[in-house]
Amino acid sequence: MKFLHMYKLWFSLSMLILLASIGFLSAGGLKLGIDFTGGSLLEVRFTGDLPKGEDVVSSLSDLNLGDVQVQQSGEKTMFLRMKDIDNTSRQQILDRLKEKYGEVTEEHFESVGPTIGKELQERSLQAIGLVLLGIIIYVSWAFRQVSKGPVPSWVYGVCAILALVHDILGTTGVFAALGYFYNIEVGALFVTALLTILGFSVHDTIVVYDRIRETIQKHSGESFRTILRHSMESTVVRSLNTSVTTILVLFVLFLFGGESIRYFVLALMIGITLGTYSSIFIASPLLLFWEKLRHRKEA
Repeated sequence: MKFLHMYKLWFSLSMLILLASIGFLSAGGLKLGIDFTGGSLLEVRFTGDLPKGEDVVSSLSDLNLGDVQVQQSGEKTMFLRMKDIDNTSRQQILDRLKEKYGEVTEEHFESVGPTIGKELQERSLQAIGLVLLGIIIYVSWAFRQVSKGPVPSWVYGVCAILALVHDILGTTGVFAALGYFYNIEVGALFVTALLTILGFSVHDTIVVYDRIRETIQKHSGESFRTILRHSMESTVVRSLNTSVTTILVLFVLFLFGGESIRYFVLALMIGITLGTYSSIFIASPLLLFWEKLRHRKEA
């Protein structure tokens, strides 16, 4: 395997992914749902044919609902997202839809105030930050036995975090692109997906790093590049098998799991794919890159 010999290619590919993600995020592509911004979500079921979204928006235009966004949620159901409304406005919407499209029933309604939405944003960022901090502390402690090796133990933690940032930013960038082109919104489930991706990705990276630690202890006389190559060769099949089987299950859920969890599952699929890629092509080559930098400074 020539993974390490081609590390510049992998780094360049990852850089393109990250730059594209930052570009879409900077362009305002990531659309926050009502979980974060506040507002109301109404799901309705039509007995007849499902009307076009623009027709529904037009029929409600005089009810002072602000910017109404309509999204199909099933063969006969539709989501209506709008500013925070009271029960009177809610009933007016149902009456107007019944008047224009016949029998319409309310399936689900929820309302989130802007204060709660802002608080959820802050807590989500805090949760992700605490997870990253906990990971770097744990990895530094777990690999303390290799501190006298080619690279110190804390470097393993830093490289693991860089790989995680790659996975999270890449996943977020894809959803920013979906928001930019298709107005796909993200809510609390998206944060859950990101935290799940963090756990899965760091597990994959730790498996590779643990094998590196064992190889260093058994073959301390070999070069660090050789140690990394042996470690990656012995773990790559396991990592790929685990990820592929997980993604297959998620793909089935994506197809048949329903609209409410579709984008949650999609985020997991993207994140796990990026996590598998980063654990093989980013996390370990970063260690080699760090060792080269250290030798240059010493020279």
